[in-house]
Amino acid sequence: MKQDSDNLGFPQLSLFGPEGSSVGILELFPEVWGAAELLTHPNATKRLEGLGRLVAINAPRLSPLIAYLVATRIPDPDIDVRSLAIQTIGKVLSPDEGGALASEAVCYHLINHLTHMRTRQVYAILEAVARRPELEAVAERIFDVCSCAGNHLVEILLNRKAPLTIRLLAVRYIGLVGYLDALPALERIQARLESRQAGQQAMPFAVQDAPEENELLPEIRKAISSLHLP
Repeated sequence: MKQDSDNLGFPQLSLFGPEGSSVGILELFPEVWGAAELLTHPNATKRLEGLGRLVAINAPRLSPLIAYLVATRIPDPDIDVRSLAIQTIGKVLSPDEGGALASEAVCYHLINHLTHMRTRQVYAILEAVARRPELEAVAERIFDVCSCAGNHLVEILLNRKAPLTIRLLAVRYIGLVGYLDALPALERIQARLESRQAGQQAMPFAVQDAPEENELLPEIRKAISSLHLP
């Protein structure tokens, strides 16, 4: 029996929001779909081309579906594709040059998708920021709408196999965005590192375990101070 779409229990993605009617939808369809299909192409150059074409016609700001498709490129293995996806999503979540916001439908579906990001996607964003520092502000905007990202950032911070630069970015964003749920974990990490540091000072001849972790302490202290601010 055919089920009414109104009874599915979740809102359906539309190609264009209400504002789309003013941009010549029929004329855009071939370009939109042609570019969107390239987002799944096995060749990174083609994916980048498709993403660039969508950005050029402002499709991610007008279409909930296109915004979602762009967001799925956040963990793209190619750093250029990933960086453009992150930059685009961050801009969609921010006012444009005229101060206008993306449509309510676009923001709703995009935020709903980003809220369910896992550690893999969060790590991909940090990795992109580490290689492209100009993405720092747009990455913060993305994390700002992801209430659960704090837990993933803590997981990355605790991962000794992750590069120190990534771990430093993880704790920095915890403080910048203000993930209060991460505070207990940060305080435990701080206590552990300070205890180890004190032991190293008392016995400087002993072999140090992961001495590079001492570089995390200043950022952890800064983040904890930020989280304690009223």
